[in-house]
Amino acid sequence: MLNQWGVVSLLILLAIEPASSSLSIIQITPEKENLLAADGISDRRRGIDLYCESWKFTVETNDAGNWTRIPERCVDFVKEYITGERYASDLKAVAVNALSYAKAVEVTGNGKDAWVFDIDETLLSNVPYYATHGFGSEIFDEPSFDDWVDLAEAPALSASLRLYNELQKLGFTIFLLTGRSEFQRNVTERNLLYAGYSNWKRLILRGD
Repeated sequence: MLNQWGVVSLLILLAIEPASSSLSIIQITPEKENLLAADGISDRRRGIDLYCESWKFTVETNDAGNWTRIPERCVDFVKEYITGERYASDLKAVAVNALSYAKAVEVTGNGKDAWVFDIDETLLSNVPYYATHGFGSEIFDEPSFDDWVDLAEAPALSASLRLYNELQKLGFTIFLLTGRSEFQRNVTERNLLYAGYSNWKRLILRGD
């Protein structure tokens, strides 16, 4: 059984998302690349891939420190991941596991069985924004990201949209929690509707 309100948090994030930021999805510590340099590896591309895999691991384990941007040598690595099949597969795997868990919950039907979603890189994808900003190799610029948010054109993450709809069918009450600011409420709601999300109970923003 879930506790009161049965809150279950699902944070489908890029493996390279810093825990310290809810706005930027791709940032990294200043380039200390020499710490993990691929010296002695004859195949340069293989060396780069090994370095970037190790860098990703340090981010996943929250050991990367303060972030500003991804290492320059990992731009192609990041691009291939988030625009290729692997990212979509990872998201689908998380959604499948989450739905399996949800189906095992005895939903009471009194509205107190709640599921909490983040928005950026959980329900909505900001990959189109990062594709025009070096896939995270540029230092995160909040004003330009706000301009992107104002367009209200971020697409749904398809695996998340399917999960969202299935949870509603199961009787969960949906709450949305985001690091976006209160002044972005209207455009955020418009974007969610545009992407196919509806009937959430409450959208909670920063400053709400």
